[in-house]
Amino acid sequence: MMLRYALQTVRDRKGGFLGAFLALMCAATLITACGTLLETGLRGTIQTERYAAAPVVVSADQNVHQTTVKRKKGKTKTKHKAKPIAERAWLPDEVAAKLNRAAGVDRVIPELTFMAQPLTPAGTGDRTPYGHAWDSAALTPYTLTTGTPPTAQNDVVVDRYLADRARLKPGDRLTVQSTQSPRTYRVTGIAAPAVDVRHQTSLFFSTSEARRLAAHPGRVTAFGVIPSKGTDTATLTTSVTKALHGTTAQVSAGGERGPVEFLDAATARVKLVSMGGAMGGTSLLVAVLVVVGTFALSVQQRHRELALLRAIAATPAQLRTLLGREALLVGAAAGAAGALAGLPLGHWLHGRFVAMGAVPATLQHTTSVFPVFAAIAATLLGAWAAARVSSRRITRIRPAEALAEARVERTRPAWGRILAGLALLAGGVVLVTVLSVLRTEPASTPVTFLAVVVLSTSVALLGPLLVRAAAAVLRVPLRLSGPSGRLASANLRDNAARMASVVTPLTLLIGMTCTVLFVQPTLGDAARTQAREGIRADWVLAGQGPGVPAQAARQLRTDHDVATEVVRTTVRAGLDKFAAQGVTTAGLTRTWDPDVTAGSLAKLTNDTVAVSELAADQLHLKPGSRLRLTLGDGTPVTLTVAAVYAKGLGFGDLTMAHDLVARHVDNPLAATVLVSTTRSQVELAADVRKFPGLRVLSPATADSLQAERQRANAEVNYLAMGLVLAFTAIAVVNTLAMSVSERVREFAMLRLAGATRRQVLRMLRTEALAVLLLAVTLGSGIALAVLTAFSIGMTGSAAPAIAPLLYVLVVGAAGLLALVATALPGRVALKSRAVVVATAKE
Repeated sequence: MMLRYALQTVRDRKGGFLGAFLALMCAATLITACGTLLETGLRGTIQTERYAAAPVVVSADQNVHQTTVKRKKGKTKTKHKAKPIAERAWLPDEVAAKLNRAAGVDRVIPELTFMAQPLTPAGTGDRTPYGHAWDSAALTPYTLTTGTPPTAQNDVVVDRYLADRARLKPGDRLTVQSTQSPRTYRVTGIAAPAVDVRHQTSLFFSTSEARRLAAHPGRVTAFGVIPSKGTDTATLTTSVTKALHGTTAQVSAGGERGPVEFLDAATARVKLVSMGGAMGGTSLLVAVLVVVGTFALSVQQRHRELALLRAIAATPAQLRTLLGREALLVGAAAGAAGALAGLPLGHWLHGRFVAMGAVPATLQHTTSVFPVFAAIAATLLGAWAAARVSSRRITRIRPAEALAEARVERTRPAWGRILAGLALLAGGVVLVTVLSVLRTEPASTPVTFLAVVVLSTSVALLGPLLVRAAAAVLRVPLRLSGPSGRLASANLRDNAARMASVVTPLTLLIGMTCTVLFVQPTLGDAARTQAREGIRADWVLAGQGPGVPAQAARQLRTDHDVATEVVRTTVRAGLDKFAAQGVTTAGLTRTWDPDVTAGSLAKLTNDTVAVSELAADQLHLKPGSRLRLTLGDGTPVTLTVAAVYAKGLGFGDLTMAHDLVARHVDNPLAATVLVSTTRSQVELAADVRKFPGLRVLSPATADSLQAERQRANAEVNYLAMGLVLAFTAIAVVNTLAMSVSERVREFAMLRLAGATRRQVLRMLRTEALAVLLLAVTLGSGIALAVLTAFSIGMTGSAAPAIAPLLYVLVVGAAGLLALVATALPGRVALKSRAVVVATAKE
């Protein structure tokens, strides 16, 4: 029976349910899109290209491991955790002997993969260039279509893609920037792959030259194992695994070969899971908040109808069932439509992340029914919960009071709502307090956005009280503005619940937008300030390509001049990840000052390390302490702490000797070279002219380039949260339109009482501006509190980076939304004749 009534109600009141439908559909779209990103991170396919002809690939372990044993109440629990390392781990050559002894093995092909950037005007497009030894061409396989294999040290074979793009042919000269100084090679041949290779381009060198460029003597990237005739992949995998028992080598077959080949894609999985989870979680919280507000407004618009049902003996349980089933019907339709719309949105998002470089193209977008089902389930649950929350008041009143209650708004919200709002306000304060002591970005970022949502939810619950307080404050200026202002003041005071439903999404929109826009600049500006203050160099040498070769830095060193090479990586202490750099130590204090607070940089050698105050506090270190690290390629080292410095945000948490770091990274070229000299910029540029792509910059210019890179990196975060903000903006328009459209009879009565259309519209604008003022105050206050706490925790300063012009644009955009979403429905509502509307049956 109730289902039939629910269906009839939804059919007859399509306009009344349209706002709830739109809110739920947007929520489902957002959840589905985030779900596809999360699923791509968990199960995204990484197809192999280079190893297509090798059914089994043996590689080094790309993780650092930690095993903990806990004993509690006589029971022993063992936990094993693993975290990926930042660079490629290499295998010793001796592993080949064990593989050759395994049953079913025909050939073992060593693979060397290293950076090799061809310096051509055409570049390599969207493909990443890698260098290899020609011996490993059989792994794909690549076969020569023209020319001969490389035999001499200055020979190179290029693949068909690069040859066509750069118009190369055998006999041409090609300059390649690899791990050493740039070198010009003679193209001896052109090779074509037997499989579709789309994400990389290959340059093949002689074996001796490849080993020199790989810069890992006695080690290889991987081994490709070719089975003997009649041996299947499963049997070969078992045999190889058995042969390698007791070693840390990893055996990969089938679809597991892709992550071995494309390490950046395997690492991106973790990033995408984190990003998709954060976006999805934030989206869900925002969706619940917005949908509950939309349903509350929808139910409020039907008070008279629901009260009449109570007056004719409908029980509270029956009304709750009716509203619940209506919500489920609307939620099912909106969830299905939104989930279908979320699939292409998720695909578009993945494409944008690939275009921005946040996710490699080798990690293929994966879609299944699970995000769709999850979105529909979340939508149904959210709709049902919103309906239950919204129906509490109307179902609890007595039948005799129902009709009167439908006409008069309660002067005070229910105590339960007030207590819940105060509890969430207290929770938000706790989150802000916690945020002020968090000093790492992975820990502080989720707390930042959670604090905004929690505080906005407290505004939603305490909204009626806040609106009445605002009405009391604005009463005098509103009354002085004329009849429209007096009407607006009365509406704010007497219809606080309705106005509060508009304040909530506006507050969330302003608070969330300001937080998204100013979190990254706060962190980036603090880091750049520290770096700017800590660089003492007169000039900075930077490369437009992979980096600055060591020979270029040596070219600038003299008895009087200092050139400090800086190479960057990421290391782990236990499982904790730290940004690290390697610097040449000769004359270091002339070019670099990280504000040493303990110890001395003069003691920085291959056996020591300087740490930031944050790392020192986190790892309980001081000068003389021993620190165990896992370097970027998985090599364990134990170093002695030589110094502790304050400017860790600008220079990373750990600083080691350049030679130590450069031996354990994929790209040993310096990111920058800091030069202290009395020579001019022109003289320095002349010294490094033979190195392509190098520029001599002033520290100020280098700082500007760093700011541009930070803005480019921030675009990923803006895109990630942009959808949430777009959804919130839609909710603002939706809620405002619903709020205005409800008041058709009220407008008619005002017009019959003598008010003109212009005066009614002016009243609406005045109300919208008053609500906007309250929302701007609350949203800005929330954002300022959260950003200040974030700044204190991350930078030590209570001064978040807020761009005044950008803030004005945010407020202006919110005001424009509020005014347009009020004026358009208001004009539509005023088109009907007042007498007809006032005498129509409700």
